[in-house]
Amino acid sequence: MSVAVSSKLNKTVREQYLKLPQEGKVQVTYVWIDGTGEGLRCKTKTLDSEPRTIKDIPEWNFDGSSTYQAEGSNSDMFLIPVRIFRDPFILDPNKLVLCEVLKYNRTPAETNLRHTCNEVMQNAKDTHPWFGLEQEYTLLGINGHPYGWPQNGFPGPQGPYYCGVGSDKVNGRDIVEAHYKACLYAGVKISGTNAEVMPSQWEYQVGPCEGIEMGDHLWISRYILHRICEDFGVVATFDPKPMTGNWNGAGCHANFSTEAMRKKGGLQHIEEAIEKLGKRHAHHIHVYDPKGGLDNSRRLTGQHETSNINDFSAGVANRGASIRIPRQVGQDQCGYFEDRRPAANCDPYAVTEALVRTCVLNEN
Repeated sequence: MSVAVSSKLNKTVREQYLKLPQEGKVQVTYVWIDGTGEGLRCKTKTLDSEPRTIKDIPEWNFDGSSTYQAEGSNSDMFLIPVRIFRDPFILDPNKLVLCEVLKYNRTPAETNLRHTCNEVMQNAKDTHPWFGLEQEYTLLGINGHPYGWPQNGFPGPQGPYYCGVGSDKVNGRDIVEAHYKACLYAGVKISGTNAEVMPSQWEYQVGPCEGIEMGDHLWISRYILHRICEDFGVVATFDPKPMTGNWNGAGCHANFSTEAMRKKGGLQHIEEAIEKLGKRHAHHIHVYDPKGGLDNSRRLTGQHETSNINDFSAGVANRGASIRIPRQVGQDQCGYFEDRRPAANCDPYAVTEALVRTCVLNEN
């Protein structure tokens, strides 16, 4: 197997240093989205005491010219702490803090999509928008080949791998279980996980989350996944179509509801929202992956449990539609719907903002 060299370092030796007392100090790791809109960066600062609220964590800065976010002649960028999580790697009292990025003039960086998303969520807060995101990903060796796949060939056809059990069905369950526990420790609202249709492909779910916390929790869950993969020496990719051919792609299905949809008779509100989404299909496709739809064009082909990128469709229990209404929702006449179009590498701030703008704020 092709694994990173650093994963072979002696972890027992590392543990003896992690057990050393910190003399009352606290390590806070600042996490932010870089200029690609997909990558995550981090750096760590020492605080004199454990932060109790986000206001206890100071702003910081970094060199944006090294993260695709600024020119070298004016490279300082500001890190604005927005949400605290417990650190599952070096444990309490240490923290992870998700940050927004501001430019030198304190305007949002181009890939800081949280800023406008937060404004939209504030405008819609009385409707109590809930989200649940299904994050799919694929485990790769350090050489870019799917982890556990034959080096000079392919595994057997899809069929036995979804929710599979056994060494001939799944690859990398240790990583999945470590990620699940680490998210729970950190305070991420992770709600489940399963093996996916393509071997070495997995999914975890985050939510329900209300408003802006959806994007915050998904981004920090991605950070935790990447860090765990470092320890195991493999790579987690969110590429929407990591393998060409007769293999499923990877999405980030968005489950959405408002308070009105969740109440008795809410199916009418769900159907009204779907009608609005149909009228803005092109806009949603544009914001549902970081490349304006180019990444999703490789995935949304109308095959492998996807809709066609050029067509909008909806149906009850239909995994080949743009929007799926779960069968139970159809029976209960209330609940939520699933937007199956977002790509695995989407920015959750962009996805949740678009859903609220279209379905709640009635933007055309």
